[in-house]
Amino acid sequence: MAAHNDLGKWGEEVAAEFLVSKGYTILERDWKFGHRDIDIIARTPDETIVFVEVKTRTSDVITKPEDAITTQKIKNIGKAANAYVKAYQLWNDLRFDVISIIGDRKETAQLNHIADAFNPLLV
Repeated sequence: MAAHNDLGKWGEEVAAEFLVSKGYTILERDWKFGHRDIDIIARTPDETIVFVEVKTRTSDVITKPEDAITTQKIKNIGKAANAYVKAYQLWNDLRFDVISIIGDRKETAQLNHIADAFNPLLV
């Protein structure tokens, strides 16, 4: 596996641990719908279903990790989320979050949780 894939998987693990520490329940990790995927699907303590895109970078010198989320990526997440909601017949409130992580060691990484970061219906 390429180093950037290892960093991404590590970031997803850190993000999942963070969400659990905030009382979220992780429902899925790396959920796939065709060629589309959602990094983390979680449920908040108030039963909101949250679709989380995780972006991890070793540095933010050039751009912030969350700036790598394109309009096309948002559309793909929306399509995958729609499939998930239909597959599990969910009626919960939904939200789309981003967790950006800068660093490559848990002890020094900077984590930024952006709740309600985007709405796929508005892109």
